[in-house]
Amino acid sequence: MVEAVVSTYSIVACDLEAGQWGVAVQSKFLAAGSLVPWAEPGVGAIATQAYANPRYGPDGLALLRDGLAADAVVKRLVTADEGRETRQLGIVDGEGQSATFTGTDCHEWAGGRTGPCFAAQGNILVSEDTVDALAATFASTARQPLAERLLACLSAAQAAGGDRRGQQAAGLLVVERGGGYAQLSDVVVDLRVDDHPQPIDELQRIFRLHQAIFGKTPRDQWISVDEALAVELRERLGRLGFQRLEEWAGVENLEERVDGEDAVDPVVLAELRRQS
Repeated sequence: MVEAVVSTYSIVACDLEAGQWGVAVQSKFLAAGSLVPWAEPGVGAIATQAYANPRYGPDGLALLRDGLAADAVVKRLVTADEGRETRQLGIVDGEGQSATFTGTDCHEWAGGRTGPCFAAQGNILVSEDTVDALAATFASTARQPLAERLLACLSAAQAAGGDRRGQQAAGLLVVERGGGYAQLSDVVVDLRVDDHPQPIDELQRIFRLHQAIFGKTPRDQWISVDEALAVELRERLGRLGFQRLEEWAGVENLEERVDGEDAVDPVVLAELRRQS
């Protein structure tokens, strides 16, 4: 079995009201976001790290799918693993119950924190302040969308010390049944920064781009298209070589934010004005 030393910090969490589960991670380890996070809507989320056992992801989700609670899944996975003392694992199940595990051979500082709907853990950290910051920030951002909460947790953890070796990669995964692209995907956000001197800042930048393209503005916040705005739209589209808003939006990957001609998403309008 392939093993990787993913010395890092992560938070696994869910928003039961929104029906979302997610993981955020930062590490001095190339492409950590491709290995650490696993999640399935209605089932749970998992982070596997330290001398990471990649099978903890799919095997853990299968156990959660079978109805085991987070702590029972942790016990089942580590008991069957001879290398468990070098592993670190965090799980949140479909009910929001959480569990974390840190083997005795994980490099200091190593440990975790759990609470309702989250598990935070890290190893080779400057101090326990890093995971304390993950936990405290998750609790203090309860009114925000899950993806934004997880990003805030990463920033706070880094400010508190972070990985003792520095930064390199970060990742964000959030899932929701039918909550992704065109309501046909369960993946709401799946973004990674594989190699960057400031990976959390870069992840936040990419997330802002993601929200501009794939985010949803409530319909009651759209701008009604009166005669004056209709003229403006035609003129701006004409300068860009388009006759219809849908055509331009498709080129800019904003087609999910266009619906009819009676109102326009303010994000779409702002981008059209910027370009024209």
